[in-house]
Amino acid sequence: MKIREYKSEIWLPLAPEALFPFFADAANLEKITPPWLNFKILNPGRIEMQEGALIEYKLRIHGVAVRWRTRISLWQPPRCFVDEQLRGPYRKWVHRHTFEACDGGTRVRDRVEYSIPFDFALHRWFVRPDIEKIFRYRSEQLHRRFGCEPCGHGEAQALIRQA
Repeated sequence: MKIREYKSEIWLPLAPEALFPFFADAANLEKITPPWLNFKILNPGRIEMQEGALIEYKLRIHGVAVRWRTRISLWQPPRCFVDEQLRGPYRKWVHRHTFEACDGGTRVRDRVEYSIPFDFALHRWFVRPDIEKIFRYRSEQLHRRFGCEPCGHGEAQALIRQA
């Protein structure tokens, strides 16, 4: 199974303690997910984010309806958290979010380890471009929401790792 890695990094002008509450509210995930994915959280009511929390949602990928379930496997406010796919389109999806005080704001880093079925046929033409577009949209929305323009503090990058 080929394990791929995607990393992105942005800088936002708030301290980690001020920024983390936005990420601690699962409802905000809808606000930073591209509209073309038709993303919708299915959990009733407010989700208490903590280690072990489960989030159920649905979305559309290239017109195909997908249900996704993730578990928060690590919760260390305001420094980091990890969500892992329990059910969804990937064979593996582990997304680590870190928040580091930097230059009067926060360096927000995302690291995703993932694998997909039929990697040889799907990754280059569908999965990889989709992940890049989703994280680019997310970065734009976060910059807009927190009152700054993308400033070159970091660029998205990706690595491939064989497992």
